[in-house]
Amino acid sequence: MKGGLLVAGTTSDAGKSVVTAGICRWLVRQGVKVAPFKAQNMSLNSFVTREGAEIGRAQAMQAQACRIEPTAHMNPVLLKPGGDQSSQVVLLGRPVGEMSARGYHGGRQQRLLGTVLDSLAELRASYDAVICEGAGSPAEINLRRTDIVNMGIARGARLPVLVVGDIDRGGVFASFFGTVALLAREDQELVAGFLVNKFRGDVSLLEPGLDMLHGLTGRRTYGVLPFRHGLGIDEEDGLRVSLRGAVRESEVAAPVGEDVLRVAVCAVPLMSNFTDVDALAAEPGVVVRFVDRPEELADADLVVVPGTRGTVRALAWLRERGLAEALVRRAAEGRPVLGICGGFQLLGEHIEDDVESRAGHVDGLGLLPVRVRFAREKTLTRPRGEALGERVEGYEIHHGVAEVLAGEPFLDGCRVGQTWGTHWHGSLESDAFRRAFLREVAATAGRRFVPAPGTSFAALREEQLDRLGDLIEQHADTDALWRLIESGAPPGLPFIPPGAPA
Repeated sequence: MKGGLLVAGTTSDAGKSVVTAGICRWLVRQGVKVAPFKAQNMSLNSFVTREGAEIGRAQAMQAQACRIEPTAHMNPVLLKPGGDQSSQVVLLGRPVGEMSARGYHGGRQQRLLGTVLDSLAELRASYDAVICEGAGSPAEINLRRTDIVNMGIARGARLPVLVVGDIDRGGVFASFFGTVALLAREDQELVAGFLVNKFRGDVSLLEPGLDMLHGLTGRRTYGVLPFRHGLGIDEEDGLRVSLRGAVRESEVAAPVGEDVLRVAVCAVPLMSNFTDVDALAAEPGVVVRFVDRPEELADADLVVVPGTRGTVRALAWLRERGLAEALVRRAAEGRPVLGICGGFQLLGEHIEDDVESRAGHVDGLGLLPVRVRFAREKTLTRPRGEALGERVEGYEIHHGVAEVLAGEPFLDGCRVGQTWGTHWHGSLESDAFRRAFLREVAATAGRRFVPAPGTSFAALREEQLDRLGDLIEQHADTDALWRLIESGAPPGLPFIPPGAPA
């Protein structure tokens, strides 16, 4: 095989990331050397590659589905929102500045098309197949002129397009038809067909509609994927955390000890890398929930203050809602608090920020003896170390530089009593360290909770990716999908009026 495919969607969250990962895992099990690609990703959920490049976590997990190391070429443009109107632009893994939405779509985006196509060409030269993921919908006609992630990349690289629709939301037939009918003739020629996602019930009841859709558009449906709980990989944004969702929505294993352990995660604004708590939720007997009110901290055995793209803004939010006062009281009582990245920074004594918020000097919560200064250069590393007698790996993505003045060292941060702070994302994925940390939290909380000895977070991820591969293998027309990837869109696909507006 030598080819490629663009997985587009009728909407955001239609299942593009999941389908892309599933196709990747199916192909690699067939012996195909395959890589994922997303030209432009808007996400606060990012990852650091081994060469120190920042990309979307979804692409990192898709690379894992391919059983390869992620690289910057798999996500050449990453947009990290800093508010409703602006984002940090990360190009080939490095930040190049802040830009408003108008400024980006007004010209900068189109100028990046060459960089995007070069990255895709690099991958296509190295792999048998490249499975690309679109963003939003290809029929966003207001953005088509500057598009570099949907039909722009499909047309530039002559990729066949598979459109995914979430039938669980309703209106999937109209969405499929409307998506094609709002594309220009040249774009429609690349749209090969459809894939239905999250179907519940008897597929035979759906088939008359699929036949009518084929009659209306001249395009076939390549598969109907059934609804399955807990199949999301790392989300771009929102509060749906992949393995947390799996634990909540499927049968939860009983705790090994007599008690459960309750974890409250402060849902701060511009939350980043909320997947840090996935590994906690994967533990039998650990209940994870996101909270935004101080009374919701009362029964928590552990409170996590997660990363954020707006440390100063998150600090103000905590104070406005009374959560800051609750955290200070909790720390004074010796009850566990864990701050990660931005959450670690705001637990310190003060912050000097002339970069992210440009707020200058801001007092922190004063729970840790740490002073933070924001640097223009971003720290992007994959550190390794030891804590609680166990080996730990993680990754760092931050502008804030922490000066630790006292306390006990903890993963390049520090701890004072039961208040812990670190810049390391992903540390809780280290199984032995996670179990040691949870044992200490349980002992402090007086809970008879015992971590399950055999929980492997890496194995759970692999199992999840295999389930995605199974979904494609069992419910998609894989022979037709193979031909599509290898040979491109079928010739002679009909034009569906009215097409894109002039």
